[in-house]
Amino acid sequence: MTGVPASAAGGSGAKPVRGGKLGTAAVNQASLWNIANILTMVRLLLVPGFVLLLFHNGGYDPAWRSFAWAAFAIAMITDLFDGHLARTYNLVTDFGKIADPIADKAIMGAALVSLSVLGDLPWWITGVIIARELGITLMRFWVIRHAVIPASRGGKLKTLAQGTAVGMYVLALTGPLATLRFWMMMVAVVLTVVTGLDYVRQAVVLRRKGLAAERAAVAERAAEATEEALQAAAGTTVGAGSTAGAVAGTTDVRGGGTDVRGGVTDVRGTAEARDAAEAER
Repeated sequence: MTGVPASAAGGSGAKPVRGGKLGTAAVNQASLWNIANILTMVRLLLVPGFVLLLFHNGGYDPAWRSFAWAAFAIAMITDLFDGHLARTYNLVTDFGKIADPIADKAIMGAALVSLSVLGDLPWWITGVIIARELGITLMRFWVIRHAVIPASRGGKLKTLAQGTAVGMYVLALTGPLATLRFWMMMVAVVLTVVTGLDYVRQAVVLRRKGLAAERAAVAERAAEATEEALQAAAGTTVGAGSTAGAVAGTTDVRGGGTDVRGGVTDVRGTAEARDAAEAER
C-alpha cells in the first residue's frame, strides 16, 4: 500500500542482462505469467482465506487467529517481494498495474473491517485508514494525466506501521503487548493522516504545474501557427507583385516595339518626300 503499483511487472521469459535489468524490448514483451504477477495473485487469493481463518470458531480462537496472522504476514511479504522484482527487472503489465494496488488495499481493508466487526479495533480507526487509502487512489487518477505521485519514505513507513499494528491486533495478545499494539496503531494512524496530507499537497502542485505546462504548449502552438500564416501571406504578396511587374514589363516592351515601328514609318515617309522633291526639280 505504498501508493505506487509495486508489482506491476511482467516477465518475457528472457534472461536478464548484466545488472539485473531488461531492456525496452523486454518491457514491451512482458508476459502475464511471471513471478511478480503470480505473487500478486497469491495475495489476492489470501484475502478470503485470511477472513475465513480469522472468523473461524467465533473469531476469538487464539490458534485460528495465529493462522490468520500467518496468512496476513505472507500477504504483506509478497507485497515487498513483487515490488522488488518490479523495480529490479522493470517489467510492466496492465494486469500488474491494476491488480497490485487492489491486492494491497484488499488485504489491509479486509483486516481492518474484520477486526472492527469483532470489536477489537474502533471503527473510527478503520474509517480513517480506508478513507485515506481510497482518497489517495482517486487523487492519483486525478493527476495521472499530468504526473505520477511517487511513493515517499513517509508512505513506506506508514505501510510498515499499519502492517505491524494490524498484525498485532490479529494475534490474541494480552497484557503489555495489547497496550503496545494500541500505541503502534496510533502511530500508524498519525502517519496515515500526515502522509495523506502530504500526498494531497503534492497532487495540487503537480496538477498546477501540469496545467501551466499545457497552457504554455497551447500558446506556443498558436504562436507558431500565426507565424506560419504570416509567412504564407507574405509569400503570396511577393508572388503577386512579381507577376504585376512582369505584366508591366511586357507592356513596355510592346510599347517600345510600336515606337520602333513608328520610327521606321517616319524614316520611310521622309525618304519618299525627298525623292518626290528631287523629281520635281
